[in-house]
Amino acid sequence: MEDRQATGGATTKVRVNGTPAEATLSTTTGGCPELRWHCAGATAERSLSLEADVLGAVASGKEVVVRAFVADDAARPPPCAKAGGKRRRREYVFEMADGEGAAAAWGGTLRGCLDSFGRPKRLFVLINPYGGKRRASKIYEAEIKPLLEAAGVEVTMQETRYRGHAREVASSLDLARYDGIVCVSGDGVLVELVNGILQRSDWEEAIKMPIGVVPAGTGNGMAKSLLHAASETCSVSDAVFAIIRGHKQALDVCTIAQGEKIVFSVLSTTWGLVADVDIESEKYRWMGSARFDFYALVRIMNLRRYRGSVHFVPAPGYEAYGDPVKQSETPIVEQNGESRVCSYQGPRAEFQGSDWRSIDGPFVGVCVYNVPWAAENAMAAPEAKFSDGYMDAVILKDCPKADLLALLLKMSDGSYVKSPHVTYLKVGHFFPVNLIINLQQFKHRANLLPYSGSSVEFFLTSLTLQVKSFRLSPGQLVEDPKRGGIVDVDGEVVARGEGTYGMNQDQYLMAYGPSVQLTVHQGLATVYRPK
Repeated sequence: MEDRQATGGATTKVRVNGTPAEATLSTTTGGCPELRWHCAGATAERSLSLEADVLGAVASGKEVVVRAFVADDAARPPPCAKAGGKRRRREYVFEMADGEGAAAAWGGTLRGCLDSFGRPKRLFVLINPYGGKRRASKIYEAEIKPLLEAAGVEVTMQETRYRGHAREVASSLDLARYDGIVCVSGDGVLVELVNGILQRSDWEEAIKMPIGVVPAGTGNGMAKSLLHAASETCSVSDAVFAIIRGHKQALDVCTIAQGEKIVFSVLSTTWGLVADVDIESEKYRWMGSARFDFYALVRIMNLRRYRGSVHFVPAPGYEAYGDPVKQSETPIVEQNGESRVCSYQGPRAEFQGSDWRSIDGPFVGVCVYNVPWAAENAMAAPEAKFSDGYMDAVILKDCPKADLLALLLKMSDGSYVKSPHVTYLKVGHFFPVNLIINLQQFKHRANLLPYSGSSVEFFLTSLTLQVKSFRLSPGQLVEDPKRGGIVDVDGEVVARGEGTYGMNQDQYLMAYGPSVQLTVHQGLATVYRPK
């Protein structure tokens, strides 16, 4: 059979895995390229979408081996129907009745079509063998490597040896040798990669390198967010297949600065309850992701409140939230100076003439999110977008412990935002009048009633704001003024107050107490995503 017949959709006789059949390879313009066959004696035609199902293909002699990643082995009606269920690798051997020439033509057509999708051919894979339950290396060998080999992807693999190693690798890696970088870990290696790339002198080109995320850690918030957005399960195999297919997604990058000190975030910045749970639960890492649920309960039963304040420049439509800040009190947004170590100096944004707003504590916690999922089981910001140029800030003030526990239990699907204790502010949502009244009642009662533990009735105000710029001024514990809190950026501590867990273990990037400035750069980075 000639090549033009293969691409034109002509039917030819074959044997598929030993069973006689008639097969058609269709790559016609405007349709979904697919491989269809009808086995002798079968009632239904079967098909594979070249774009959505096929990993790779190779011709040998008069056989064409098609390596696929499919949900099941049942009939799939064209065009490009997607079957449900868990996907797995399968091989289909097409023995061509017309001999080696037909097999070579089919093999060339299949490879050409797959190449036209823009899939990566060379990947640099970084594995964190210490993350999660320390299974990343085994996951790579058992699940990731076979898929990449089946897709014909050339891989250079390296394991990280210590915290910050991925940042060092990214800052000096010869990116011209690769089409993308893959992180096999939780979210930590991704964050280090982005920070390392932005330290490079060629960061403007380097940051365009697509980054793939395979969930093999504890939190896996980025992988969950990307896969959930495409209605895919958060699994290793689905994440790898998304990388193989090569579809890309722009990703906002947040600059966190304090004076000349700077770090870049792609997930979240937290202070208070969430930061305490994330960092202090490290001692229970052997529990896997269950450590978060367990330690959240511990922290709620021994609830902490922190003094402090936040200032923010709201997105259009949110100018009325918080209290107005006088021009004379407007926070100064410092431009990053030439003395910074990082080649990327953060977004060039001036907010001096902007309408700054403020909210004062005490707070149970303050969180700023860049993606919807903080972890595989925690949808912290249900309407956050990957590249909208905004951050989603969740501010928790006082509330009864039972109500707070109920809210956290509802974070698994994001439904906690429907609680009467929570106001989730997005485009098209309006600030309820009765909540304004409750805020005034809270301020009134807070002035009249001293804090005395759980015997005092507290109110929760959860404000979810879409903001352009955000400034956090963390303070001390209400219950113990000598003790501070933790500022956590993407799972790493950037500042600790006195008396906190692990205070004397490391030197931290920023001081606890002085303001920390967050500013977002829209769509700066690129990640692989499911279509």
